[in-house]
Amino acid sequence: MGRSELSSVDVVLERFSEHDYFADRGLATSIFLASELQRPLLLEGDAGVGKTEVAKVIAAITGAELIRLQCYEGIDVSQALYEWNYTRQLLHLRTAEATGEAQGTSSDSLEDELFTDRFLIRRPLLQAIDHRCDVPPVLLIDEVDRADDEFEAFLLEALSDYSVTVPELGVFSAENPPLVIITSNRTRDVHDALKRRALYHWVEHPDFEREVSIIERKAPNVPAPLARQVASATGQFRDMGMYKPPGIAETLDWANALHLLAETELTEASVDATLGTLLKYREDQERARRAGIESVIEIALGA
Repeated sequence: MGRSELSSVDVVLERFSEHDYFADRGLATSIFLASELQRPLLLEGDAGVGKTEVAKVIAAITGAELIRLQCYEGIDVSQALYEWNYTRQLLHLRTAEATGEAQGTSSDSLEDELFTDRFLIRRPLLQAIDHRCDVPPVLLIDEVDRADDEFEAFLLEALSDYSVTVPELGVFSAENPPLVIITSNRTRDVHDALKRRALYHWVEHPDFEREVSIIERKAPNVPAPLARQVASATGQFRDMGMYKPPGIAETLDWANALHLLAETELTEASVDATLGTLLKYREDQERARRAGIESVIEIALGA
């Protein structure tokens, strides 16, 4: 296993399908190129379109370790790169004092002992760069748009040559760089510098036939006619300009919920009762009802 499992666009499509991810050709091309060119891949798109899942599937296909760096407001370098294990360092000092070892050791030597590899806590970025495995890991930098500009600049520097410096230990460089997947829900624009460093792909919601295939694969107990109706209705709701368009996970939840309620086809009553499974904001539910659930069902029944 390894990146040979991503050796062409057609192979990527086939291997992703085997792992129940129905990628379109554009996404498969971006994944193949990112692997071959050893460039980060920036995936943008609405929440729930499967951006994070791409990294998980790549790791499963290649047999690589998945290392996830979850970004959030206020994240800093130490939480992404490394920090020192202060508790263990303090215990080491107290042990040296208790055994008398500290008495025969200079303060400089004792201090040097504290800043060695044994006291270093590797956070995701350093884990991915200083990996100790034959197959390079998949580094998932998730929701980079939640971090601030300074952190984004730090990431850009680290990913430019896949090396970082720990002042007390020196430079860590990746001989075989990780495959980096960066995701963004576009709550803010990612800087052009990061986009220039990475390959880019906008991940769309699946089209009708792909969403039907996803439901059939991920929710096999749902009858085929109901799966097609759910996919059609979900697509129509997305086209209404929802505040939070339903993602694939919501589509699957809705299909399973209708099946558990022994529904074999969409009805106005069943859709109204289960709408909260699909649309998670009151404003979106109200918009769907104002647009007319009955007309959505009429189109879905003919799908």
